[in-house]
Amino acid sequence: MSIQIVPQDELSDGRKTAENIPPLLFSNLKTLYQRRADRLRKLAEDSPLGGYLDFAASICDAQQQVLEVFPLNIDLSEELQQAAGKPPLDCELFPRTPHWLKLLDALIAALKPDASEPVLGVLGRLEHSPGLQREMMATQLLNQDFKHVPADEAPFIWAALSLYWAQMAAQLRAVGRADYGENRQFCPVCGSMPVSGVITMGTISGLRYLHCSLCETEWHVVRAKCSNCEEMQNINYWSLDSERATVKAETCDDCGSYLKIIYQEQDPQADAVADDLATLPLDQLMEKKDFSRSGINPFLLPAQ
Repeated sequence: MSIQIVPQDELSDGRKTAENIPPLLFSNLKTLYQRRADRLRKLAEDSPLGGYLDFAASICDAQQQVLEVFPLNIDLSEELQQAAGKPPLDCELFPRTPHWLKLLDALIAALKPDASEPVLGVLGRLEHSPGLQREMMATQLLNQDFKHVPADEAPFIWAALSLYWAQMAAQLRAVGRADYGENRQFCPVCGSMPVSGVITMGTISGLRYLHCSLCETEWHVVRAKCSNCEEMQNINYWSLDSERATVKAETCDDCGSYLKIIYQEQDPQADAVADDLATLPLDQLMEKKDFSRSGINPFLLPAQ
């Protein structure tokens, strides 16, 4: 099953999935970035990665601040009508407006007052980069051509792009409709890769949703099935501490990939991005076992 994005008024039959499961969850941007920043700082307290987690938290703080000062208003009705089963905000095809550059400049301005000397140098270089160069780096990141973008600049560019796409996703007057098709491993809204999977709580307790690394949307993928190739026979779960760990790596022997799963029942404050980033040693363990990651973290983009 795949997920199609359709205008709200087209889902007249009330159909979601065979089990009446919401196929799509849009993020609450009013609290998303602040909650993530708080979670990152909490995880940093007893982590050898504490310095970098605090750095990521500062970017999330800036995202929350910029979101409130520079809201995006855009009419996406035409893109939604023309989607025809494809992501309406396809990250490789959607024509960006200069608003994302405004967001990038605002993020730089928000980060500079408390930035360390090394970070100030990166921000200064990015601040004075020509617009065409910024656009080129953005396109390369969205096309997963990570090696051509300086690793120290990439998190800031991605933060602005993510904020731009998340605002657009929040303004889509759309719903998800479960349908037959492929490419369930990619976000149905923007076509990007997931950060991780989240096992939910509340009214949809126990379901798995993949969390988009770009637009922050979550989409349903059934459990006990590889989120990358959809095989079911050779799935295993790994953790660093115990069977009741908040974060586990789900591996697939068929395609050789893994994606982390975040269990909110173990910790209701767990976040798809923050908890994935804080468990880097689990990634190292998976690499030693020759598994390749099937998602990306916006604060740890691949160097190749």
